[in-house]
Amino acid sequence: MKIGVCSITFRQKTVDEVIEIAKSACLDAIEWGADVHVKPGDILHAQQVKQKTEAAKLDVSSYGSYYVVGKGEDFQPILDTARALGAPSIRVWAGDKGSEAMTEEERSIVTEAFINIGERARATGVRVDVEYHKGTLTDTPKSAEQLMNETNHENVRLYWQPAESISYSERMASIEQLHTWIRHVHVFHWMDTTRLPLRDGAEDWLRYIDQLAGADRYFLLEFVRGNDDQQFLDDARVLKKWLSRK
Repeated sequence: MKIGVCSITFRQKTVDEVIEIAKSACLDAIEWGADVHVKPGDILHAQQVKQKTEAAKLDVSSYGSYYVVGKGEDFQPILDTARALGAPSIRVWAGDKGSEAMTEEERSIVTEAFINIGERARATGVRVDVEYHKGTLTDTPKSAEQLMNETNHENVRLYWQPAESISYSERMASIEQLHTWIRHVHVFHWMDTTRLPLRDGAEDWLRYIDQLAGADRYFLLEFVRGNDDQQFLDDARVLKKWLSRK
């Protein structure tokens, strides 16, 4: 298990500043986001970010894209940019509707699109990982499991994060239900939508980690209280301490 940060945690920072704070926190990796730091199609910039990340002795854990699977958008710029960045996986989104709002026909379109991009990415040595999020087909464990079973592609897996507005026991049950497909984990502690210090979530997170331990995955810090550098450094220290138990 390794520790990283999603660059979207610090959208206000430059690439160099994100690298510097990741180094200060003694992290292993950065997930570079596509909205600000490494935009799709800017191949030269992606190559430069790769070089800077490696020079800082950090890994690129993934390319955090905002590609919505099933919308018919061109996947090639995303894939080309991920390869230039040296990202082993691309994070994508499972449609633009929640599972209850999506028709069977729409769901089938998303599933077929996942199979297509999963195969295209595999041909270039890149994996596809699905954001676990409300308003998409991963808004419930049941729907996420259905998506994985229907896609049935070894190159398509899931992220996991503590979903908002559900109980601790429901989150633990979701880990058990989806464990086979979970690749990486987004780490943060919220109360509803209020960001809190990660250490305040120790009781829950220590149990999540117990359930998620034993695999080669990244735990990626995200959503720091107040977007504050010192809070981030404290969150990183806390997460490192928790993971060192395993």
